[in-house]
Amino acid sequence: MKPVTGKLPLSEECLHYDDVSEVPPNLQKYFHQRYSIFQFYDYDIRLTNDAWFGVTPEPLASRLANDLPSHLDSTPRRTTIVDLFGGAGGNTIAFALSEKWDHVISIERDASTLACAQHNAEVYGVSEYITFIHGDCLDFLDRLKHHPESLDPSLREKCEMDKTVLFASPPWGGVDYKDQDVFDLSTMEPYNLEVLHEKCSPLEHVLYLPRTSDLRQIAKLAPEGEKIEVVQYCMEGASKAMVALIPA
Repeated sequence: MKPVTGKLPLSEECLHYDDVSEVPPNLQKYFHQRYSIFQFYDYDIRLTNDAWFGVTPEPLASRLANDLPSHLDSTPRRTTIVDLFGGAGGNTIAFALSEKWDHVISIERDASTLACAQHNAEVYGVSEYITFIHGDCLDFLDRLKHHPESLDPSLREKCEMDKTVLFASPPWGGVDYKDQDVFDLSTMEPYNLEVLHEKCSPLEHVLYLPRTSDLRQIAKLAPEGEKIEVVQYCMEGASKAMVALIPA
């Protein structure tokens, strides 16, 4: 597994809508919120139709990036953050803009979505600070933990186990989670809480989860004798997501 060389070409799925009349009905509410999703939307931000559902709104992504500890004073210092589900680049761009890590790595398995992320990073002027990987994040984690020799040497250098923080904002399995007062994280698709935690451990990892996630399920992930920090992130007075910080 190695980083993307150059830029993937923008495909016909990498769209920029100028007017709501162009937008599919199921995306129109997201289009009306486009400047909250990407402040620089008018500068030719590109998204696939599926990517609209998963982008972290820019104010939230920026706040989260600034809140996350980069462990500048820890020993060893955390120098790399890996965005496991990079998508169209919302969180990845925020991590790069925060200037808190020496290395920002973004993994995305869909070529068109990754092409959007590279393009959007250029719009925000941070593309040179991000290493993009076209591949599956679980494959990357398996290689990192068990077969590091199968990773490109540049990735092995950047992703030392004790200097890397993982960030996972996985698909939640659609929008049905909004209908549940308490969201059962064992039903999250395609990767539930147990799978994500098992694949990310023993590295420190940050999980971006539905706002109604079951805290009892998250609490079970705490190492013996330790606590997990859980934060609700809000915009305009409404909770948007729950973020759990899982120590190494």
